[in-house]
Amino acid sequence: MAAAEARGIRLISYARPSYGGSSPQPGRNVASAATDVAAIADALGIDRFAVMGASGGGPHALACAALLPDRVVGAVTLAGVAPFSDAFDWFAGMASPGGLRAARQGRDARASYAETAEFDATSFVAADWAALDAEWASLGADAVRAGSAGPDGLIDDDVAFATEWGVDLGRIATPVLLVQGGEDRVVPPSHAEWLLRCMPTAELWLRPRDGHVSVLRAVPVALDWLAALS
Repeated sequence: MAAAEARGIRLISYARPSYGGSSPQPGRNVASAATDVAAIADALGIDRFAVMGASGGGPHALACAALLPDRVVGAVTLAGVAPFSDAFDWFAGMASPGGLRAARQGRDARASYAETAEFDATSFVAADWAALDAEWASLGADAVRAGSAGPDGLIDDDVAFATEWGVDLGRIATPVLLVQGGEDRVVPPSHAEWLLRCMPTAELWLRPRDGHVSVLRAVPVALDWLAALS
């Protein structure tokens, strides 16, 4: 928020279905986010805008770029998940892929996995923990609040990521910036490399020493990249 304010950028965020008290949307897919974002923008009287998403927010930002081409001027993803594909080993490099593997079998399997799942601390590298102790300390608290209503948001997200998105990335015509940590053990670099091949307008910023959280230190320069598009 501070980085956006310093650049004169109006920052708007929202809770996806089942997070933070937001109503569930059974059967939602990645493409569903574009409808939600369009409705929010309409309610706020915003015609054109840029989108940014980190981790699981990345696919949803790309959905907006693909499905709202007349409104989205640019998109940034940081450590964003790629669509499931047999063209590369989608799970390779993930420290804890159990939830996504279960999601490939459907929502019931993913919900069953959630009953005993625990966070794997090895998913974060030293740079991630350092970021969480410093400028991104609020992120952990935000995650706790987002999941306070239960695991349904995360379950539905994982199913959406691991199944058909309903989005044709190859049709994206707006500029896309992919930011990826080279040491990410949650969403490995292979995902960013695959996304780069899928989108003709994309460019990749690889930060070799960053992990899944520490890559967020690139947010200010990513905002500069978006601001330059306007």
